[in-house]
Amino acid sequence: MSSQRTPWVGGNWKCNGSAEKNAALLDGLNAGNLPEGVDIVVSPAALHLLDVQSKLRPEVTVASQNCYHKDGAFTGEISVSMLVDAGINTTLLGHSERRHVFGESDELLTLKTKAVQEANINLVACVGEQLEDRDRNLTMEVVNKQLQAFADGITNWSSVVIAYEPVWAIGTGRVASPEQ
Repeated sequence: MSSQRTPWVGGNWKCNGSAEKNAALLDGLNAGNLPEGVDIVVSPAALHLLDVQSKLRPEVTVASQNCYHKDGAFTGEISVSMLVDAGINTTLLGHSERRHVFGESDELLTLKTKAVQEANINLVACVGEQLEDRDRNLTMEVVNKQLQAFADGITNWSSVVIAYEPVWAIGTGRVASPEQ
């Protein structure tokens, strides 16, 4: 017997948003005719997580953009246990900016993944290659390595969505074809 995954649509607000801008987005989402049978997820900046969650219609999931695998003296981080306490049940991990701007390693992502899984938080596992990797035909090698870091920490695949982003297509003027 095969099972079919529910279609999933997510919006990462990245390091954007203000009370005013978020209110406009929330008005649109709350008034919109959202399709049935689709999981819809928004990921506001950490500062706005609880406000967005309190104002957004309940069938839309609010996810954090990142989390840290343990509590303690980690300035600026949000721990897995903090997400649980706040009622945030989904998080992104491994987004390209986290990897390439903040230097997150595959080893760290495995630790975060294990902590997320242990806390029964849904995981959006982000993967994707940069332009240099694509031009050198390393797409599969890079993405497989990223996926392995997640796989090393996953015990429950039913709580995981894999999000592929062709990082090489951001701001380069090059567009991914349907085949890619």
